[in-house]
Amino acid sequence: MPAYTKVNLKEIEDQAPQGGLSPGLKAHFARVPLELEKSGISYFRIAPGFRLPFGHRHSEQEEVYLVVGGSARVKVGDEVVDLEPWDAIRIPTGTMRGLEAGPDGAEVIAFGAPNTQNADVEMTPGWWTD
Repeated sequence: MPAYTKVNLKEIEDQAPQGGLSPGLKAHFARVPLELEKSGISYFRIAPGFRLPFGHRHSEQEEVYLVVGGSARVKVGDEVVDLEPWDAIRIPTGTMRGLEAGPDGAEVIAFGAPNTQNADVEMTPGWWTD
């Protein structure tokens, strides 16, 4: 048996339809398919101008968002930060955040640690309003 696990993030099942977030979002969560024990990684494809309809925070996990295509805005606490390709932003534990794609959409990789299996997440619908 190999000492590694390999997956293609785009080939993992899209979980967005189960959360009622399609077609604005594709969400591929790789923690389980990669057999990650201490961290998590996800791939998101966000439609142009689509804003996630909730904010969230983790009580134990910090996250890094990396834009690999298009552009995005992330609301971190009370501040909105613009992100271009290959910009990465660290979101500390306890900080509310939300994502919105730019005019051409966005492809985002999210990394999180430690692996809490999302037991530490607080979701707030309608958190980011103009």
